[in-house]
Amino acid sequence: MKKIATLIATVLMATTIVACGAKNEGESGTGTEAPKKKEITVSTKFVDDEQTAISLKKVVEAVNERSNGSLELKLFTGGILPIGKDGMEQVVSGADWILVDGVNFLGDYVPDYNAVTGPFLYTTFDEYFAMTKTPLVQDMNKKLEEEHGAKVLSLDWVFGFRSMMTKKPIKSPEDMKGLNIRVPTSQLYTYTIEAMGGNPVSMPYPDTYAAIQQGVIDGVEGSIMTYYGTQQYENVKEYSLTNHLLGVSAVVLSTKLWDELTEEQRTIISEEFEKGMQDNLDETVKAESEFAELLKAEGVNFHEVDAEAFLKAAEPVYTKFPQWTPGIYERIIEELDKIKAGQ
Repeated sequence: MKKIATLIATVLMATTIVACGAKNEGESGTGTEAPKKKEITVSTKFVDDEQTAISLKKVVEAVNERSNGSLELKLFTGGILPIGKDGMEQVVSGADWILVDGVNFLGDYVPDYNAVTGPFLYTTFDEYFAMTKTPLVQDMNKKLEEEHGAKVLSLDWVFGFRSMMTKKPIKSPEDMKGLNIRVPTSQLYTYTIEAMGGNPVSMPYPDTYAAIQQGVIDGVEGSIMTYYGTQQYENVKEYSLTNHLLGVSAVVLSTKLWDELTEEQRTIISEEFEKGMQDNLDETVKAESEFAELLKAEGVNFHEVDAEAFLKAAEPVYTKFPQWTPGIYERIIEELDKIKAGQ
């Protein structure tokens, strides 16, 4: 009962925070008057011991300290308050709310975001970071802002590439043929594994450990942290670095909220979320390296793959979403070619 009471109190608190936006509508955001205290909810799916949540905690503390009481950000982790689609509804409705969640939820409003985070586009984090700065993606940000009232602060809170944990090494699409691979309930994941040559099998992740032992599936796909954290190395010893999908979160808030902030408040929030992104990135890269060594100690073998072959095999995935802009795949590849050429 104590936990339930605490949760109810939390939700009531959040309701008060959301309502706060209406009370502060009189602020001009010009930065010429003494700012009123602004309470803002920061909601994310990540649990407290995940790196993204750890970095967000630092951001919230830094913003609150730097603002000298004019801002009070409150972080809610683990999906306690609305996240995903429901969190985006808070943002577009103009609530005093910052959502940190998958870029795919921006795709509910501007579908092309999902194409930019589609399969086999990137082999490094830097390639993706460069993509977010292209006119192609900046136009998406502008459209989201002008048509839906949602402002993107960041698209680059990464939490790792997803690769293949299987019973045999995978180096090309040919090696995937006949393999039953677990996927989450997602069209994009299903189409991606099919394009790779495998047989997608949807099931809850906790069921995968036994499913591999029983021969129901031949492996799973996921990040290196998932591989070690769920002890899948006890079942499968081959980790093939397909990097088929990038796990990345966006930071987004309403234009209404942004307009109500002073220039100083905007600067503080922008700078601290940028610092938080870098902290998250640095710690994620460090953790990936550490987990790689731990997995090798458990007898896991790492394999490079034919990235170009997988990219070509994945091309049909980009034709299966009619809501995407025609030719979006070709435009993405054009931008990637420029990025890789160092232009």
